[in-house]
Amino acid sequence: MEWMLMPYKRYFDFSGRSRRKEYWMFYLLVMIVYVVLSVLMAMGAPTVDPQTGQLSGGGAMMTLGSMLLGLFWLGTIIPSLAVAVRRMHDQDRSGWWILCPILNLVFLFIDGTRGPNRFGPDPKGAENAGVFD
Repeated sequence: MEWMLMPYKRYFDFSGRSRRKEYWMFYLLVMIVYVVLSVLMAMGAPTVDPQTGQLSGGGAMMTLGSMLLGLFWLGTIIPSLAVAVRRMHDQDRSGWWILCPILNLVFLFIDGTRGPNRFGPDPKGAENAGVFD
């Protein structure tokens, strides 16, 4: 859970480096929240009566889910940009690479440079080897 919340702790920090694990665990958290809020919104979606064709239901749950989704998006946009920039820094690339969507996606899967680079020390270290490093 610590890896998922780390980008929120480093909210406006566009400097330094972030590991793949930090990026992908944060992305997993964002997707889980989006799915939960989408289900909440779907529970409040209006239904159509097959007999009359009239809309019924909906409203409160749909509005609540939409508002929560909007607030979550507003609170997540800056940390998601910051962690993506730090992920580029981990590979000794400029943060501006996040503006190239296809290349950015490829770069997000590539391991960072070993040892320190111009953006800071290696966030992994030799003692933290694992699957998502």
